[in-house]
Amino acid sequence: MQPSSAERGSMRLNEHPILKFKRGRKVTIYFEGQPIEAYEGETIAMALHAAGIRVLSYSGEKHRPRGLFCAIGKCSSCLVKVNGIPNVRSCITLVEDGMRVEMQRGKEELPKTAKPPAWKDAPRYTADVVVIGGGPAGLMAAINAADAGASVILIDEQPMLGGQLVKQTHKFFGKREQFAGVRGVKIAEILGEEVKKRGNIRVFLETSAVGIFQEGDEKLVTAVRKNTELLEFRGKSLIVATGAMEKMIPFENNDLPGIYGAGAIQTLMNTYGVKPGNRVLIVGAGNVGLILAYQLIQAGVEVKAIVEAMPKVGGYFVHAAKVRRLGVPILTRHTILRAEGKEKVERAIVAQLDDNWRPIPGTEKTFDVDIIALAVGLRPSIELLHQAGCQIRYVRELSGHVAVRDDRMETTVQGIFVAGDSAGIEEATTAMLEGKIAGIAAALKAGAASPEWLNEIRKAQHDLDEFRSGPFGKHILEGIKKAMAGFEAKVSAEVRG
Repeated sequence: MQPSSAERGSMRLNEHPILKFKRGRKVTIYFEGQPIEAYEGETIAMALHAAGIRVLSYSGEKHRPRGLFCAIGKCSSCLVKVNGIPNVRSCITLVEDGMRVEMQRGKEELPKTAKPPAWKDAPRYTADVVVIGGGPAGLMAAINAADAGASVILIDEQPMLGGQLVKQTHKFFGKREQFAGVRGVKIAEILGEEVKKRGNIRVFLETSAVGIFQEGDEKLVTAVRKNTELLEFRGKSLIVATGAMEKMIPFENNDLPGIYGAGAIQTLMNTYGVKPGNRVLIVGAGNVGLILAYQLIQAGVEVKAIVEAMPKVGGYFVHAAKVRRLGVPILTRHTILRAEGKEKVERAIVAQLDDNWRPIPGTEKTFDVDIIALAVGLRPSIELLHQAGCQIRYVRELSGHVAVRDDRMETTVQGIFVAGDSAGIEEATTAMLEGKIAGIAAALKAGAASPEWLNEIRKAQHDLDEFRSGPFGKHILEGIKKAMAGFEAKVSAEVRG
């Protein structure tokens, strides 16, 4: 059932205490034949959500409804058919006037008239360093590689640079040179402008890397731009800064539309100015869940509670105190049992846990909500690194499988570097510092930088060690030791020499 014309557009935010939303020209797209108001510069999923549409497809076997989940193109929950082409990721595909969008119902076939382009006809672009990922790590890698003297290609599958920074409204901790006191959205703007200033960086947006290969002395990256155009990128060095993916937890009906990863809700609210819902239950009381709570309140959304399975809050005290002052209960030793609703979330049932992590009968609580936000952690996106033949190791402290690397962020495949959340889940500040190290190291590997730049790597490593020296950094350092096991420290030896 489609929302009425009076309901459409009601989920758009026009006022916000921090953000100002600049929308493009108004256009019309058609969902299941019905006209939907949209704005140039926003994605299909955002426009549909603003119109009150939650169900985007139905699964093949059970015909269960599917909706938005990650909002960064890394899952299959929001696939739709666009102008007859199936399996389009609606969360990262920009709207176009007159675009025809249809639900997918199970497996879809390409239209008979479609003629896939041949790889031999793909345009080729070459640089000293190719960077995959335009988030904090990728941006810093590109900037520093360029400053060290390398020509750089930066590709990202999103329609804008910045990665997770574009949705972060809170102010950062750390030193002034690491953007302390600056909001993430502003940092994204600053780094984006720095990229534009450098004539030796070429940027390709809406471009998804799909494979990494070795061709002679060069790394070959195959990619698809705007779902239709095949491209090839070649570089002497390659940096993979592909970020992370939202984790899921098992509970009944965890696939209902209205169950989102925390990052998807931030994308809706803080990037596109779309209200995610009216009443929210947050699962997870780490920093992400706590920050999300007051970001939701800023957007005029009621946060019913935060549910946390651990016996204590996992995030910083300052964030937890702020949330509690706003009247949001934090229920530790609780978990979500199930979501309820016909086509989308209508209720959430939670219960208290005993010392063996089992739900205690009789402690169930029901929350009438239309959104369940899962802030249960991230895992590194290492698919491209794995495909490229890099050695992968499971490191619990880094939140999943990571590429084995040395202290310059170089993997076991020479010339391939990693940085940011794809190297292990940490803060955006550490992602930027790792990006700096990887960018300079990649320029050195490509022969485009002079040895003096080793001192800049050493400074960035010192800043990293200092940032990780707090109580929350101890387990990260243990994880990094595991990820680097077998590698000797290159930089210290070369600086001494």
